[in-house]
Amino acid sequence: MRFMMLMIPKGYENAEPGAMPGAEAVEGMMKFNKSLKDAGVLLTLDGLHPPSMGARVAFSEGKPTVTYGPFDRVSETLGGYWMIQVSSKEEAIGWASLCPASDNEIIEVRQVQDITDFPADVQKAAAGFAEMQALSKPAKGR
Repeated sequence: MRFMMLMIPKGYENAEPGAMPGAEAVEGMMKFNKSLKDAGVLLTLDGLHPPSMGARVAFSEGKPTVTYGPFDRVSETLGGYWMIQVSSKEEAIGWASLCPASDNEIIEVRQVQDITDFPADVQKAAAGFAEMQALSKPAKGR
């Protein structure tokens, strides 16, 4: 089963453009990331720039409206994620519990939907999805 561990740093929704974590925090996270890799459960991971550098595209009656960050009335935002493959939700929670997160960080653990989770009619409507997923994976060595 694949799970995403979503890092939600409190206050990141108000971070200035270009805000970066300190070297000590990154060093701790790198040790954690290495333990995920060494255990063979890590599929991918990334950190995200603050929302003040992003944009949101909302749709009303099929028409897109773009709002550039920072965003009003946001109480939580993602700071990064890990995608892991483990045998159970409990194992994913166990890995999240080992993260050297600070007092102002939360990790949300969510199982990734697999195409086989859906009924036959939805699987048929999503024909070609697996091929798209394979194309989205970066080539080794990049």
